[in-house]
Amino acid sequence: MPLLAIPFPMIDPVLIEFGPLAIRWYALAYIAGILLAWRYMIVTVRNSPLWNKTAHPTATDIDDFVMWATLGIVLGGRLGYVLFYNLPYYLANPADILAVWEGGMAFHGGLLGMIVVLIIYSRARGLSGWTMFDLAAIAAPIGLFFGRIANFINSELWGRPTDVAWAVVFPTGGPEPRHPSQLYEAALEGALLFFVLRLLSHRFKLLQKPGVLAGSFAIGYGLARTFVEFYRVPDAHIGYLAGFFTMGMLLSLPMVLIGIVVVIWALKRNTENKEAK
Repeated sequence: MPLLAIPFPMIDPVLIEFGPLAIRWYALAYIAGILLAWRYMIVTVRNSPLWNKTAHPTATDIDDFVMWATLGIVLGGRLGYVLFYNLPYYLANPADILAVWEGGMAFHGGLLGMIVVLIIYSRARGLSGWTMFDLAAIAAPIGLFFGRIANFINSELWGRPTDVAWAVVFPTGGPEPRHPSQLYEAALEGALLFFVLRLLSHRFKLLQKPGVLAGSFAIGYGLARTFVEFYRVPDAHIGYLAGFFTMGMLLSLPMVLIGIVVVIWALKRNTENKEAK
C-alpha cells in the first residue's frame, strides 16, 4: 500500500446474518434515511409560523405519505438503474431486475419515483403539490447522506486514482489510492445541502413560497453531483460518454437548469399572488 494512503476500514457490508437472512448496512441506510427524513418533515409541518396556510399538509398527511415515499424511492431507484445504467444486461436477464439485494439503485430514478408519488398523493389529499415537493426536498439530503456512507462501507462507487493525503485504497479498487468520492458526496449532497436548505426554509422562511425549495434542491444536488463526477470513476460498463463527460453529469446538469427555472417561476408567482391580495 502507498505510504500516504489511508487504509480502508474493513467494515463488513453485512451487519448480521441469520442463515439465508442478511441485514446489510445498505438496507439500514435506506431505513435510517427514510425514518429520519419522515421525522424531520413532521417537526417542520408542526412549526406553523413557517407556513403559508393554504392547503399545507398536517403531521397525519406526512405519516400516511411514508409508505408512498418508500415505494417511490425503491421502485424508482431500481428502475432508474435498470434504464439508465445497465439496460442491455437486464433485457438479456429480466429476472435479475428483482434482485435488489445484489445492488443497483439510481438516485435519479428514485427522484422520478418520488415525483410521481408526490403528484398522485397531493392530488388525492387535496394538498399543495409544490409544498409537498418542498418538504421532500429539505428532507432528502438526510437519506442521501446515509446512502453515500453505505456506498463507502460497501467499497463501491469509489473515486479516481490520486495522491492526495486522504486517498483510500479500496479492497475492490485495485492497489491505487483513490479519492473517497462517496464521502465527498455525503458531505456535499448530504450535509452541506441539508444545512443550505435548512437556512432557506427556516431562516428565510421560504416554505411560504412554494416551489422555491424544491428548485433549490435540484440546483444544489445537480451542482454537487456534477462536481464530484470529476473525482469519481464512472460505471465500468458505461465509462465516459465523451471526454470527461459521464452519465452522472448527463443526468444531473438538466436538474440545475430545471431548478433555476422552477425557482424563478416560484418567486414570480408568489410575488404576483402577494400583489393580487
